[in-house]
Amino acid sequence: MTQNHVSGMETSAVSVLKRAVELDQSGRFQESLVCYQEGIQLLMDVLKCSAVKDDSKRGHYRERIKGYMDRAEQIKGHVNQLKEDGKYHEQIKIADDATGYSYETLFKPYMSNALTEVWIQDPYIRHTHQLYNFLRFCEMLLKGVCKVKAIHLLTSQEDADGQQTSALAEIKESLRAQGVTLNVDYSATIHDREIRFDNGWIIKIGRGLDFFKRPKGRFSIGYCDYDLRQCHETTVDIFHTKHTKTL
Repeated sequence: MTQNHVSGMETSAVSVLKRAVELDQSGRFQESLVCYQEGIQLLMDVLKCSAVKDDSKRGHYRERIKGYMDRAEQIKGHVNQLKEDGKYHEQIKIADDATGYSYETLFKPYMSNALTEVWIQDPYIRHTHQLYNFLRFCEMLLKGVCKVKAIHLLTSQEDADGQQTSALAEIKESLRAQGVTLNVDYSATIHDREIRFDNGWIIKIGRGLDFFKRPKGRFSIGYCDYDLRQCHETTVDIFHTKHTKTL
């Protein structure tokens, strides 16, 4: 492995660990834990490289890895205790025009191998862009480390003859081909937005899945990559319960 490759990995590790510390300091512990783990692995990969031959530098890497591992273990213990006591609550405030909040970025810290079933309550999965948002959310689940087998959607029904029914039917058929069952129910009275994972995580987004602004054009930055898409102002509240119930 070349020195340039090692330097690149080290730069990536520094960036991820800097983000971990920022999240840690702002009380976003579950997110920080994921970043600590990724950053530690990158540093360990650097340490394994034969290109790093200086003993003092290798010692420096080992000290940093130990420090970050100790902090990650402290956070893990703290998070586990909060989850056990049913007191875990984390809040993320997304500012108007903020970027960096794709579904992958937002939900990744709460997805695990234990996740197999998801419940989405969102009254606004009706119009074209909202249906695409839901499709992107489903794609995110399929790409994750989890093995989702069932998705349950509770939404409101479109008043006029539109594409909601046919679009959801197409998504349902497409998910079936991936081994995932989609169940859709409608309610005329729901208002709250909530996403529940059967690994215990509950994510409440003030605007539901529809918190992205329209791109300035079809060929503008952020049209395809939602991490680069500007957001509406909204609040995300994350809770954990040992007994996730259906909506």
